[in-house]
Amino acid sequence: MLNAQVIEILVIVMVAGIILFRLYSVLGRRTGHERPPQDSSRFGGPSGARPAEKAGNVVPLPARAAGAARADAPSDPVGRALLDIKLADRTFETAHFLSGARKAYEMIVTAFARGDRSALKPLLSEEVFSAFESGIAAREQQHQSMSYTFVGLKDARIVHAALKGQTAEITVSFDAQFISATTSQDGKVVEGDAKAVREVNDVWTFGRDVRAQDPNWILIATSGGGET
Repeated sequence: MLNAQVIEILVIVMVAGIILFRLYSVLGRRTGHERPPQDSSRFGGPSGARPAEKAGNVVPLPARAAGAARADAPSDPVGRALLDIKLADRTFETAHFLSGARKAYEMIVTAFARGDRSALKPLLSEEVFSAFESGIAAREQQHQSMSYTFVGLKDARIVHAALKGQTAEITVSFDAQFISATTSQDGKVVEGDAKAVREVNDVWTFGRDVRAQDPNWILIATSGGGET
């Protein structure tokens, strides 16, 4: 009986030894082709992560200087001022303003030639209206009349802009073409030429309170008027 038990124990030990040997042969040896362990502290984490590049191949990004200008900010003074106006009044659009300025120019010069004070008053500041009204009154006192034909604008461009407190100011240079003649009471031409096209440059400044509900701009200053 004893010999049978010893033999049984020896058989069990041998089987266990064979199993352990096979496990070691499969799991215990390194072949040199194993993947290195992932480091979850690197960029991207363990899932689909890319190992960090060697320090010598890393190109550092340039640090942004303190107080550096916005990348999308215009570099010219007029562009920066127009951006300031846009930030103060979200309804402002440069192209829309310039289109309106062109229309306003034609309306104002035509109304002045006709002596139409009621058409001029809502388009002008008090100071500019006073100057225009004085010109109309002088023609009337001398019994002169003015014929005027607006031919068109060769160019209209913004040359200056500023936000002064809550007041936005934009200056536009107009290169205009028109035919005009001022005649006396007896029909004699005292200024201009009823048949010739004249070209002049007018520089006008428009203003608007950016807090106002009224979206309209008014003419607040004029200069130029010389022929080109």
